[in-house]
Amino acid sequence: MFGYIRISKPEMRFKEYDMYKAVYCSLCKKLGKDYGFITRFALNYDFTFTALMCLALKDGFDGTHIRKCVCNPLKKCTYCKEEEPFSLSAAALIILSYYKFYDDKNDEKGLARLTATVLSQIFSPAFKKAKDKYPEIENIAADYIKEQSVAERNKNCSLDEAALPSSKMLSGLLRMCSEDEREQQVLSHLGKLLGRYIYLLDCLVDREADIKKKSFNPLKNIENL
Repeated sequence: MFGYIRISKPEMRFKEYDMYKAVYCSLCKKLGKDYGFITRFALNYDFTFTALMCLALKDGFDGTHIRKCVCNPLKKCTYCKEEEPFSLSAAALIILSYYKFYDDKNDEKGLARLTATVLSQIFSPAFKKAKDKYPEIENIAADYIKEQSVAERNKNCSLDEAALPSSKMLSGLLRMCSEDEREQQVLSHLGKLLGRYIYLLDCLVDREADIKKKSFNPLKNIENL
């Protein structure tokens, strides 16, 4: 359920796109610094969005600087000078990625299960570190996995019911991007809508594969999609 919050590059000005890349690269840097080099490969656009939210809602901006890319020493990247706005997104990425690998380990078969098992072991130390730093995120993720599992075991589960755990999870996560109560209310509502949107997209993308695997998908029996 990752990778659906994407930018529309043709709609962006050059300076806007350059700033977006700076946020993306800064999150990559924060992942490597806090949780180890290998975790950089889990980076995706969804958590770049949450990093942007944290950065936009803080007071002031310390600017950017240019440094060599750790993943490609021949390339230079623009990074945000301040690292703290990326801490929440980095921890959330680690925790939710770990739970995704753990969930796939139980649900998938063959090579997919083996891959998920290996990745869950690799990410385990980073997960423990992120959980200790942000126990609230771990609680949100754990509740999401439990509630999603319950929904998928219910044969009469509706599309709205199936989307609810994702909606609640992203609502709780975005709420943490601000300490202002009024902003938290807006962020919480945005998270509810965005979580539902992501879940529906995920169901659409996986529909054919889930039909073949006889896996849960609330869109399986809907024709003419």
